Amino acid sequence: MQVVRQAATVLTCDPAQPGALGVLTGVAIALDSGRITWIGPDEEAPDGEVLDATGCVVLPGLVDCHTHLVWAGDRADEFRRRLAGESYTSLLEAGGGILSTVRATRAASEADLVELATARLKAMRARGVTTVEVKSGYGLEPATEARMLRAAHRAGEASGVRVVGTFLGAHAVPAEWRHDRAGYVRQVIREQLPAVAPWASAIDVYVDRGAFTVEEGREILAAGRAAGLAVRVHAEQVAFTGIAAVAAELGAISADHLERIDAVGIAALARAGTVAVLLPAAMLYLRDPPPPVEALRAAGVPLAVATDYNPGSSPAGDLWVAATLSMIAMGLTVEEAVLGITRNAARALGRPELGQIRVGGPADLVLVAPPAGFPATAAGLLQPLGGQQVRAVVGG
Repeated sequence: MQVVRQAATVLTCDPAQPGALGVLTGVAIALDSGRITWIGPDEEAPDGEVLDATGCVVLPGLVDCHTHLVWAGDRADEFRRRLAGESYTSLLEAGGGILSTVRATRAASEADLVELATARLKAMRARGVTTVEVKSGYGLEPATEARMLRAAHRAGEASGVRVVGTFLGAHAVPAEWRHDRAGYVRQVIREQLPAVAPWASAIDVYVDRGAFTVEEGREILAAGRAAGLAVRVHAEQVAFTGIAAVAAELGAISADHLERIDAVGIAALARAGTVAVLLPAAMLYLRDPPPPVEALRAAGVPLAVATDYNPGSSPAGDLWVAATLSMIAMGLTVEEAVLGITRNAARALGRPELGQIRVGGPADLVLVAPPAGFPATAAGLLQPLGGQQVRAVVGG
């Protein structure tokens, strides 16, 4: 048995506890056989191996619910070009962007992909992240799509991070299919989807200018749902399309990006209980406007925050930084940002047992101290842009 003791603050993120974050003080937490078995006054803590949380905030293991973490190659040259004024969409339409990463990833061995992904996941775990969603989408053909998700799970086992796989064969239309978009959609459904089935729990589609149409997205998402996968969607990022409302109608567990979502889409997400996943680093890298957070909040749409970690539009793998940027650049409150990287992020993955500290729940938590001079509170953790000191990570 392990016992977390002397914590300055515990952010349970448990809706059964009072307040938005379920803040507890003066408590200890007992962990046994991978579960939380007891929470109570610190002076009444049972015997066990002590995890000293002096000066720390204890909170659930962080959940990064949107990443493209398995890739090979780099896009540093394209970064220079975008700084000079080229748009993300124009690069993609000219065969760069996602498609340049596709070429490098197809050429990489599974061992190479595992090595790269393991290093990235280890760095994320060292920052308190215990669960990471990993998308395919840099293969765009059956063998590489399956290889990417297989590599993601192998990297998760090697790094001690819980990996949730998402199939994103509809990330872009590859060069060899530009003459026959309908043929590529058929391949995604008939060949790629069966190939990735053992390693994916959700399906995703990038519907946007230069990517897939609403009609193509609906067909692919419906096929994934019929195959037993949860529905997710890249929605309303570069241009408004209406896909958020369509995905909500299909029972999507999340709609991600949403910079250009409209009132109809927001209402649809609220009715369906779909989580809005906000990606502030991508928004800033692409110089996009912020999503309509006030309208999402007013409608009661749950808000999650993720890194969108990828080599081009969001080469930013620190979830703490994403949470801080969500407040500064998008207008989230401290409480919304904390829930966005814990309970709501877990909900966006269809894993509601994660992202909260409660008796009977998984022993999945992080002990973290704020930078020197900041208080051991939620605000003290998220005000600084990085610098949090992770003392211990349990779970994953």
